[in-house]
Amino acid sequence: MFIEDIKILNRLGKQYIPDVTKPSLPGPFKGRPEISSEKINEDALVALCPTQAIGRAPISIDMGKCVMCGECSFAFPNKIKFTTDYKIATNVRERLVVKEGDLQPITLDETKIRSEIRSLFGRSLKLREISAAGSNADEAELNACGNPNFDMGRFGIEFLASPRHCDGIVITGPISENMAGPLQTCYDAVPAPKMIILVGTDAISGGIFAGSGALNRTFLDTHQVDLYVPGNPPHPLTFVNGVLELVRRKSSKVT
Repeated sequence: MFIEDIKILNRLGKQYIPDVTKPSLPGPFKGRPEISSEKINEDALVALCPTQAIGRAPISIDMGKCVMCGECSFAFPNKIKFTTDYKIATNVRERLVVKEGDLQPITLDETKIRSEIRSLFGRSLKLREISAAGSNADEAELNACGNPNFDMGRFGIEFLASPRHCDGIVITGPISENMAGPLQTCYDAVPAPKMIILVGTDAISGGIFAGSGALNRTFLDTHQVDLYVPGNPPHPLTFVNGVLELVRRKSSKVT
């Protein structure tokens, strides 16, 4: 049996990504946008966006509102280009707004990271995922974070069922009125200190549901968010890299 296992490993190779900070993603993936200085009809560009993610003076794209439909880049390919840069998670909401001429990567602000996160959760992080009226797209990508390819469990990051055994919560979905109460209940059950991570456009801004009377996002008005993971849905590498940066894992390579 052991010899057969060795033969399988030799034939298939490693299923997991040895270093999750270095893979390249194919072109169809839409990551951090780049906006050129080309002069265009700004009114026409802004009108294309279904979630008002595009701003003026200067032209900007709010990754926290962007649903990655790509209509802006299709209509104005010389003005807007989506790169394959998947490292777009941050702990400062304003850093998700990419402005004309910005070519720098989206990063975390080290000064905004609470000291207890770095001191307590660097080697083991247990999270409770809450689908607050999500579409199941973000949730599916979070499930993939634990599969043999991305294998975030090797870094000590895992999703658990009970909030009482967790270090924080991960919120997906726009937070409907019906989920506002359960969300607060779940958060209260997590022992302190604890963190909050928003995953996906819907969780960060409400997405296409923003402004709907069916939502109740008051939870976010009274609690500090520790990490924003944009995307619609986010790629597993975006989530894994964002969390690793937050808890300051010294190495994300496993050999």
